[in-house]
Amino acid sequence: MDYFVVYDLILLGLFVLFISFFLYIKRDNLKRDGILFLYRTKWGIKLINRIGVKYQRTLKVLSYFSIVLGYFLMAGMVYMFGRMVWLYMFTNITDTIKIIPIAPLVPYIDKMVDIGLPPFYFTYWIIILAVIAIVHEFSHGIFAIYNKVKIKTTGFGFFPYFLPIFPLAFVELDEKKMAKKSRFSQMAILSAGTFANVLTAIFFVIVLWIFFSLAFAPAGITFDSYSYSPVSISSISMINGIILNSSSYDIMINAFNETGLNKIKADNQSYLITKKSFESQKNNQGYIAAYDDAPAINSLLNSIILEVNGKKTGDLETFRKELAKYSPGENITLKTLGNETEEKEITLAKNPKNESLPFLGIAFIDRSATGITGKLQAVFSSFRKPNVYYEPKFNGINIFVYNLLWWLILISISVALVNMLPMGIFDGGRFFYLTLMAITKKEKIAKKIVAYTGFFLFFLLALIMFFWALSFFR
Repeated sequence: MDYFVVYDLILLGLFVLFISFFLYIKRDNLKRDGILFLYRTKWGIKLINRIGVKYQRTLKVLSYFSIVLGYFLMAGMVYMFGRMVWLYMFTNITDTIKIIPIAPLVPYIDKMVDIGLPPFYFTYWIIILAVIAIVHEFSHGIFAIYNKVKIKTTGFGFFPYFLPIFPLAFVELDEKKMAKKSRFSQMAILSAGTFANVLTAIFFVIVLWIFFSLAFAPAGITFDSYSYSPVSISSISMINGIILNSSSYDIMINAFNETGLNKIKADNQSYLITKKSFESQKNNQGYIAAYDDAPAINSLLNSIILEVNGKKTGDLETFRKELAKYSPGENITLKTLGNETEEKEITLAKNPKNESLPFLGIAFIDRSATGITGKLQAVFSSFRKPNVYYEPKFNGINIFVYNLLWWLILISISVALVNMLPMGIFDGGRFFYLTLMAITKKEKIAKKIVAYTGFFLFFLLALIMFFWALSFFR
């Protein structure tokens, strides 16, 4: 993939040059609209008209689904927004996640924010942008034609203050005719884009499931961490062989090595911990989490285990059954995968909970789905068993395509959610306004509520950014 990055950056440069040249020669057709330059065309209008007229019965039924889904997406986005405010205001999330809360989705964002995201190449970005934008805007147009609202133009927009790599698509409707339609028709048109994005996500989940089944095979297990236990600070009696005569924090910290793992003893058990980790947990109600002094951490075992004594470990159950065949004190050979495959001789220890059982000292995180987003993620990744390492059957193109589909699904859902936020700049703002009009029957009240809601959400966004910035001074 290192070679691909070079080609990808060359493609990015060529794209910028092409768009710059295109905008220059078409500059007479560019019109300023707010902060955007719009290039209006008639591309796709015939296709939109044909679909909007031909499938009227289907579109009538889908209108109901679209509006209902619009409400669910709006509620889900408001909940997630509120959850984000809570996390930044009342938890220590900024201690572990320092990334800016609101960041534009740009190529190579995975290099800018180190939170374990898969690569996001320019090639991914331009393909996904085209799919999502075209599907979203064409769906607005199709439902508009079904509701007898004329499409004036289609086209592309560009931000003039940035490099021309941020194009967007649009379908320009006859707003006067749109405003005269029933609230139901307007809401169906407004929610059609997000409805299409959700359908796109569902479609590509199916594609991903089929592709993953054909292109990958289970080849081992992955563990999340070395095993660890809670340790009472007051019970620590020895650090790096130095016997402690006091449980004073200052005396303890002076016994630690600056780098690497330090061995501590507490209640006749040995544990391992870094000085930095010990310092960060000093105010944790008198307890720290320390690694068990176990074979895995002492041998710095790689997190992917392929074989146990030559027997393949295709899933977690197989691995546990194979390990259970051995006793404490026996030597086993583990084939692991890091930057390359490696074989390690391991002497199994006694399990602290049952000394007759072998103990390797690896830990697995409980990945049970919680909350709305957790359950959605569980559904979308149900084709993958937890803690299983899957190996490409063919070559690196498998991983490239898998990550492309993963990003396409994630961004489709994200666009659908964000676009239904009840703020004036999104479709959700007008959708919310029409809902209020149906409830209050008064335009003035509905507009005021929408305006106040927008200001309140902007205030919450500013609050999130404030607490994020404040974290750098702690």
